[in-house]
Amino acid sequence: MNTILRKTILGITGLTFATGVIAGPVTAASAATPQTRPAAVTTTAVQGEQSQITLGAEQTDNVKAIIAATKKNGMDERAAVIAIATSLQESKLENLGHLGERNDHDSQGLFQQRPSSGWGTVEQITDPEYATTAFLNGLKQVDGWHDMPLTEAAQTVQVSAFPDHYAQWETQATDLVAEHWTS
Repeated sequence: MNTILRKTILGITGLTFATGVIAGPVTAASAATPQTRPAAVTTTAVQGEQSQITLGAEQTDNVKAIIAATKKNGMDERAAVIAIATSLQESKLENLGHLGERNDHDSQGLFQQRPSSGWGTVEQITDPEYATTAFLNGLKQVDGWHDMPLTEAAQTVQVSAFPDHYAQWETQATDLVAEHWTS
């Protein structure tokens, strides 16, 4: 019995050692990989369960347009994260025209902005650069936006009937900004 127990323990120890030798360098290499996420991207804790969608070419182009407009307006990665998360919630990053019966009033574009609420003309709010700039101008008016939860900052600008829904997109928006900020 002692011989069987000893062989079992030695076998498990040998297997553990061999696994460590094989997996160890992989784990060490992963840990040494530098983070590409900009430091300014997340300043508050991510709230709630997160959603994610697979983006097509048009949606990725819209992410890049939002980031370009954010940079052009002299704002940082956090502003881009809030803008992209807002657009993910409002339109899934699709530049939507009038949707007929399914339309929420006269909301259109990436941010579902409304001409009747003063966001601009239909042509303006369906232009990604204009729409993003309009959103960012609203964000600049929110005292402390940089340090507040994403959903609170987005809601203050958007005045949505569903104010907590923006939070679910923070992780994907953060990842998209990290991926495209320097491209």
